[in-house]
Amino acid sequence: MTGDGACRRGRRRAERIISGPPGCSCFFPQCAPDAAEPVILRPEEIEVLRLVDLLGMQQEEAAEAMGVSRKTLWRDLHEARQKVAGAIVHGRAIIIEGCGRKGGGGCRFGAGGPPDRGVGPE
Repeated sequence: MTGDGACRRGRRRAERIISGPPGCSCFFPQCAPDAAEPVILRPEEIEVLRLVDLLGMQQEEAAEAMGVSRKTLWRDLHEARQKVAGAIVHGRAIIIEGCGRKGGGGCRFGAGGPPDRGVGPE
């Protein structure tokens, strides 16, 4: 059991070193106003995409930078790539989990997240 009463299987998630919050908290398809359930990306998945795919680090370097094993980094990278590819192919929104701006008044879409229609914020 965790502190919030939820039962968790397996080992605890290793803590990851993350450089900071991403610049945006959500992305959504403009041409699919009735898109399915959004894809949720964890901050560590954004960080691993940034280190490996954007900065071009080798997985071993990125794992060291995040303070995790190479296997843990590979698993996060695989999950992140799968989620992003699924969102693009199926026209689903991508929401960054744990964004401090969501509901805090700083999100450009307000507390409700992205607009209901497939158009940008007004």
